[in-house]
Amino acid sequence: MWASTPQQVPLQLRRPSPPPFLARRRRSRLSRIAASQDPLTALSRLLWGRALPPAPLVLAVRHSWTAAWRLLMRQLAPSDPATGAFTRTPSRFPAVVGTPSARLHLYVGLPCPWAHRTLVVRALLGLERRLPVSVAVPGDDGAWSFTPESPDMLYGKSKLREVYAARSGGFEGRASVPMLWDAERREVVCNESIEIAKFLCGLADDDAGALDLWPPELREDIDRWYGVIYPSVNNGVYRCGFAQSQEAYDAAASELFGALDRLEAHLAGSRYLCGDRLTLADVCLFTTLIRFDAVYNPLFRCSRRKLAEYPSLHAYTRDIYQMPKVAETCDMEAIMEGYFKTLFPLNPGGIQPLRPASCDREALLRPHGREALSSAAGTQIEAAGVS
Repeated sequence: MWASTPQQVPLQLRRPSPPPFLARRRRSRLSRIAASQDPLTALSRLLWGRALPPAPLVLAVRHSWTAAWRLLMRQLAPSDPATGAFTRTPSRFPAVVGTPSARLHLYVGLPCPWAHRTLVVRALLGLERRLPVSVAVPGDDGAWSFTPESPDMLYGKSKLREVYAARSGGFEGRASVPMLWDAERREVVCNESIEIAKFLCGLADDDAGALDLWPPELREDIDRWYGVIYPSVNNGVYRCGFAQSQEAYDAAASELFGALDRLEAHLAGSRYLCGDRLTLADVCLFTTLIRFDAVYNPLFRCSRRKLAEYPSLHAYTRDIYQMPKVAETCDMEAIMEGYFKTLFPLNPGGIQPLRPASCDREALLRPHGREALSSAAGTQIEAAGVS
């Protein structure tokens, strides 16, 4: 008989255990990484050490972030689907209808240039006692909110949308600033900044010697300049910052700086836009210019030139800033925080840069020398009794 063949045992290869001192070194290294880094950094160091993340991961994150960015931008800044150009949502209450009661209340936000217009007009016309104001601040969700330090002075609400919703017909949509509220009728009077500013000019007509920012004889000129300022500069900076295509950005930036070049040339020989008199057109331009170097140049990519590189425009901005009560409406810290901390899609890290030296109070109070361009403007301000 044949002898039985012994059963073969499969060959098993086992990685030899590392020497105890190497195992201790590896455990010590992992512990140091975990202790010295946040969890995400520690995980990435374990996965691929100090090398760049693998290309598939980079591409996946890039595409995911772009998709999320576009989704957020569609809500934050609606755009034309065909071109990617920013399209501003019309105001829900664009005009003052009828005659409001005497119990009016103004809601504003300090970062907002549109609300800033109404604050400047209120200050220049001396309407502080007749028109109380509540200052909303950007909340974590981007909605205008109130805090113990900056409360709703009328109702004590926590969100501006709650004030809007208190009107008889309720409210759906964006609760924006500025908003002029009729406290007696519990109704929104208007939330379009230029129309509120014009309405405030009418309130000041009752005060003898009040500064007239909307004089009948200059209204055609004011409207003409506003037709340049609003689309190309006021809204132009937003069209740059919220553009969702390269072509849309290029068109907006070209139009913006073309308008600034035109304004620079005009203001080289004229103290204000309409000659010797400060008007609503100047107020509307000022609230964009005062934010330009601090916010729009770095965050909205309005980067061809800084305002400080336009001698006439920068001096013009300082001229208006130095008028009585105007500087008090310009909170540069609130302005920068309101943009850099709130506009998450444009600044996801929330890092706020240093304020440019040209935006410091000391720089804005430097002599502007524009008195030589006009002898009437100074007389007008003095006659208004604003101090």
